[in-house]
Amino acid sequence: MNNLYYIIAGLVSGVVGGMGMGGGTLLIPILTIFLAIAQKNAQAINLLVFIPMSLFALFVHIKNKLVDFKVGIPIIIIGIVFSLGGSFIANTLTNGFLKRLFGVFLLGVGINQMYQTIKNCKKTKEKEERVYKFKIMIK
Repeated sequence: MNNLYYIIAGLVSGVVGGMGMGGGTLLIPILTIFLAIAQKNAQAINLLVFIPMSLFALFVHIKNKLVDFKVGIPIIIIGIVFSLGGSFIANTLTNGFLKRLFGVFLLGVGINQMYQTIKNCKKTKEKEERVYKFKIMIK
């Protein structure tokens, strides 16, 4: 039965990761909450899974001319350097602390997404009101 859960976890993280939204955001909670895998192990599995998944997604995005290499290359270099430091730091932390830290990160991402959505809704509403007032002025 666990194999079915692993397949579902792979499907979900693959679809989300392929869309460029970070499959690990879902994969890590699935592994830790539903499959009772330790946080460090879940993060390591996520990194391992990310390599082939991102390569296939990157191929599709390059093919569709959606990748700006001038922006990407510096980010890649800086990301590699700091990922080394982050992995050393993560190794020194306990699973419980990492789990809480990841939870805070997800909470922050969720709050940011809600804020951006509300902000965009207000902008859309303001635009609609201006268009409505303009149409009234024209009549």
